[in-house]
Amino acid sequence: MIREATKQDFDGLMQLYTQLHNNVIPEKTSSIELLWQNILEDKNHHIIVAERDGRIVSSCVCVIVPNLTHSQRPYALIENVITDKDSRGKGLATACLDFAKKIAKQANCYKIMLLTGSKEEATLNFYRRAGYNSEDKTAFIQWL
Repeated sequence: MIREATKQDFDGLMQLYTQLHNNVIPEKTSSIELLWQNILEDKNHHIIVAERDGRIVSSCVCVIVPNLTHSQRPYALIENVITDKDSRGKGLATACLDFAKKIAKQANCYKIMLLTGSKEEATLNFYRRAGYNSEDKTAFIQWL
C-alpha cells in the first residue's frame, strides 16, 4: 500500500530512516513531536510511505515549493528516498516516486527535482528509469 504518512507512522519511519545515512532514532521529546506534527500539518510537505504487512518498508518526501516564476507554478523537491534493505528490487521506491509525481502534478508543478549523493551506477540508473535525468541541470550543495 502506497500512501501519505500519518501520525502513527513516526516510529516505523524513524526505524526505516536508520538505513538512510546511518541516522539514529531521535528521542521522543516535545520538540520532536512538535516537528512531526508541523510536518504532517504542512500542506506542501508530503511524506510518502510504502507499507507491507503493517510495516513501513519504503518512503520518500515530496515538498511543493511555491514560486513566482514559470507562470507562478510551483516546483517539487524529492528527498529522503529509502527502501528497507530486505525489500529492495520490488518496485516500492518507484511506487513512492510515482505517488510523489501525482502530488506534484495535482499541485500544477512545472518540474520535480531530485538530488542523490550516490555514485553507484545501479542507483543512478534507478532514478533514470523513474524518469529523472542528470543532463538538464547542474546541482550544487552548500552544507550548513
